[in-house]
Amino acid sequence: MRVARATAVKPVKKVLPPMPVVDEARIDFETIELLFFAYRDFVSDPDAILSRIGMGRAHHRVVYFVCRQPGMMVTDLLDILQITKQSLARVLKQLIELGYIRQMAGAKDRRQRRLYPTLAGRELALALSEPQSRRIANAMESMTPEGVAAVKEFLRRMRGRDEALGPIDADMD
Repeated sequence: MRVARATAVKPVKKVLPPMPVVDEARIDFETIELLFFAYRDFVSDPDAILSRIGMGRAHHRVVYFVCRQPGMMVTDLLDILQITKQSLARVLKQLIELGYIRQMAGAKDRRQRRLYPTLAGRELALALSEPQSRRIANAMESMTPEGVAAVKEFLRRMRGRDEALGPIDADMD
């Protein structure tokens, strides 16, 4: 009886893309970490609510913006979230099937798909936004009106994505 020998397989060396040379001294690690931890904690309250109903952050984003702009077109939502149709499709389908969002044809152009929150969708969006709003109010309660304005201006200036990167084609969570 022959015993089969295991042949050694050489690992395939992965070719990594070239990275730019970066001067580490110019990186503001403290602010990066503050933003990271603030965001982590800011989304933790809605994440806990969503996990109890089998949903995630992607659902939160969709419900939030549809509630803020009832009647928005799917293309508008894609622009806001900066994702591809494929990334949005699963989450949107789920929210429609569960009764949180309605999708209707446009009145003038039947090819348009307009999105509206249902009462359940609106209640969900409010339940997810309330702890976030409370967290913001607590963080800003001792700030002057000028300080609050400065925080909001900072956040406005942080917006914007490198358009050369294109839309994100990945799961939204």
